[in-house]
Amino acid sequence: MNPQALIVDDEPDILELLTMTLSGMSIDCVQAESLAQARQALKQQAFDLCLTDMRLPDGNGLDFVEALQRQFPDLPVAVITAHGNMDLAVQALKLGAFDFVSKPLKLRVLRELVATALKLSPMKPVRNERRSRDKLLGDTDIIKTLRGKITKLARSQAPVYISGESGTGKELVAKLIHELGARSEYAFVPINCGAIPSDLVESELFGHKKGAFTGAIADKQGLFQIANGGTLFLDEVADLPLIMQVKLLRAIQEKAIRPVGGHEEINVDVRILSATHKNLAEGVKQGTFREDLFYRLHVIELVVPPLRERQADILLLAKHILQHVAKKNLMIAPKLSEQAIAALNAYAFPGNVRELENILERALTWAEGSLITQQDLMLPVQLPPPLVVNNRLGQISLSVENDLESKLEEQERELITQALESTRWNKTAAAKRLGITFRALRYKLKKLNLE
Repeated sequence: MNPQALIVDDEPDILELLTMTLSGMSIDCVQAESLAQARQALKQQAFDLCLTDMRLPDGNGLDFVEALQRQFPDLPVAVITAHGNMDLAVQALKLGAFDFVSKPLKLRVLRELVATALKLSPMKPVRNERRSRDKLLGDTDIIKTLRGKITKLARSQAPVYISGESGTGKELVAKLIHELGARSEYAFVPINCGAIPSDLVESELFGHKKGAFTGAIADKQGLFQIANGGTLFLDEVADLPLIMQVKLLRAIQEKAIRPVGGHEEINVDVRILSATHKNLAEGVKQGTFREDLFYRLHVIELVVPPLRERQADILLLAKHILQHVAKKNLMIAPKLSEQAIAALNAYAFPGNVRELENILERALTWAEGSLITQQDLMLPVQLPPPLVVNNRLGQISLSVENDLESKLEEQERELITQALESTRWNKTAAAKRLGITFRALRYKLKKLNLE
């Protein structure tokens, strides 16, 4: 049986064009010239796809999209908007529309949209929840809510802006949206916009032709082409130079790119996900980020919580990380002592999950036997807020840098002493145990007055 599509539009020419295009893709179409006819059709049969205009004689397309989301959450709905009416398209996406297409219709874009929508099988929340739970670990309500949002967003083509502090797992969230969606069979391509020299960003994104600039010895595909059919994840998008922001906006709107040194545009079909730990809205105010690009990327915001807001997940994450690192190093995963668990639960983790991973990897190298102690964790000293004193000259902040340095020296002295005692003060063996050079150990012994 062919897929079934409901087409809602009051313009006969548009209805005919849509029907002919979809029929050529072996899709059976039911036409409706009003919302009343569309509702009647939905009562009579099930559909795999709905295309609806935004302005209809008996109602608003936005209200129709919202109603369909409530009654038929598994039905992909794409809206047809007037050219340049991006505000309506964004509102529709926020209400749950799968995607949008603008008039005058580009048949290539329409076919790609329809083909992607039909890949969405009826939603299977249990399977999707299990797949996301296996990768985005946690049993707290805040992380369960996040997994639910990821599952829902995976059924859309709306641009998603993923916000959160460094180390919270924004790329993992983006990859899950891709893997649970209709584009999962194609590539997920991440790019850190802040890690590429500004003069190479255009070439990285759009590719270049041989001879386009010094060093361009051959044609090179850009990341848009590599991600074609799949998802492009723009991490730290706030770091893009302004000139590239203009070109990125055009590529997203036109669904086409032009390689550096090229004369012809190349059609691309990618879903854009973006992230940054910076405040994009503040960047718009300060003039470092274009407002039009902001609204194009910031259709839906997904906030990834910091680790301190999901403290009950710390032990679960720690055990998983230890198992993973130990397996990678062909070791048996050690356990955490009660004091180590208490110390982890009390720590604020300003670096979030990434910091937890680093702490545990380091602890594995220090641990003796099958137990990780609190000392093995080497947690940074958590300082109290700076003391502020009021006087006639204003507020004076008292520095605590000296206190931090002394605490770190105490920890370093304790670790070095332990290594020396365990090797009967054999400095060569102690340096090896500490993972530093003999010269570095001699320097630290002198600095800490341990000789």
